[in-house]
Amino acid sequence: MVVCGLACWRCRWLLPLLLGLAIIMGIIALAGRGWLESESEPYVHQASLWDSCTRSQGDPNWSCESLMDYGWGRAAAATYLVGFVILVICFALAVIAFSIEILRFNFVRGIGGLLFVVAAFQIIGLVIYPVKFTEEIPLTGDNMFSWAYGFGWASTVVVIGCAFFFCCLPNWEDEVLGNIKPTYYYSSPERAPYLN
Repeated sequence: MVVCGLACWRCRWLLPLLLGLAIIMGIIALAGRGWLESESEPYVHQASLWDSCTRSQGDPNWSCESLMDYGWGRAAAATYLVGFVILVICFALAVIAFSIEILRFNFVRGIGGLLFVVAAFQIIGLVIYPVKFTEEIPLTGDNMFSWAYGFGWASTVVVIGCAFFFCCLPNWEDEVLGNIKPTYYYSSPERAPYLN
């Protein structure tokens, strides 16, 4: 029987795969136009990390204003983007680390530390955006922070989880590398005669 636990060399690609998933969600958040949207009809407002678009009721054309004209808009975009770039670097380092037969566990722990930095940058960007947006951009009707903003948070949550696993993985170094001999237990219904 083949058993593949969490700290198993055969399952070493799970963590880089999760980082790849976080990158995909980060790309969706960076490119998505659904950071803020009108909650119900008429849909008159939508915003991305980069701009805010409005339209009057019945008009099919959107009028967009760049959020890069605001200091907080540049700060939110820059912090999230810096976190994303570091995440891509961590993904490349993780692929390299897990491709090498002799895994360097201090190297893996360093990737975990970098992932905490990624999470900090992304959280700062994800907090600045809604706070300053609602303070400085006039909103019409009912609005909600929508799917692209949710992908930003999902990416951050995955990064935090991976950071913990990367930091804790060296604690199971022997299990991951297969250096522990299996323990076999044998039980018999009859006692052996030499145990009497």
